[in-house]
Amino acid sequence: MSTSDFSSLTQQNIVAFLDDIFTRRGGEEYLGEPVTMAQHMLQGATEAEQLGLDETIIVAALLHDIGHFTSEFGTFTLQDTEDRFHEEAGAQVLGGFFPSRVTDCVRFHVAAKRYLCATRPAYFDELSEASVHSLNLQGGPMNEDEVREFEENPNLEDIIQVRILDDGGKHPDMITKPFAHFAPMVQRVVDAHFASAAQSH
Repeated sequence: MSTSDFSSLTQQNIVAFLDDIFTRRGGEEYLGEPVTMAQHMLQGATEAEQLGLDETIIVAALLHDIGHFTSEFGTFTLQDTEDRFHEEAGAQVLGGFFPSRVTDCVRFHVAAKRYLCATRPAYFDELSEASVHSLNLQGGPMNEDEVREFEENPNLEDIIQVRILDDGGKHPDMITKPFAHFAPMVQRVVDAHFASAAQSH
């Protein structure tokens, strides 16, 4: 599926569209980890909710890897020899429906891994084998210029938060609530985005 297939999405049906993706494809393997795609994203959202983080961050954690489903380049595997840019694919699909706090977390969660590897030496040691493999495909740790540029993003703190949640969503035995639990929250974030956009015009 390519981004050209998403022209029929609206404020009213985007949440149902995302729910359908979780239902149909959530059982797929998550990048060589011991969890499925749905488990991985639901774990991040569940942890965010348990930590009492605001709904925008919970939704960002829930949707950060949606590009693995929507990308015309397909999903990542440990046999890949080049990056598939799922983060950009996901951000493009969500861009018209969510605020930048969400879409930046989606678009830059890969860059955040590169950033943390460059700025927190102990972070690399905590990465899984699959994360190390994808890191190598994604350019490795940032250089000093990339770090400085990345730190200029106004949503930096949120992006790092979602990256940490992303890293934690790999527990095969963790019990989470289904997408349906988060769906009203997703809709509220979407509706707030549209309301804010309407007020700015």
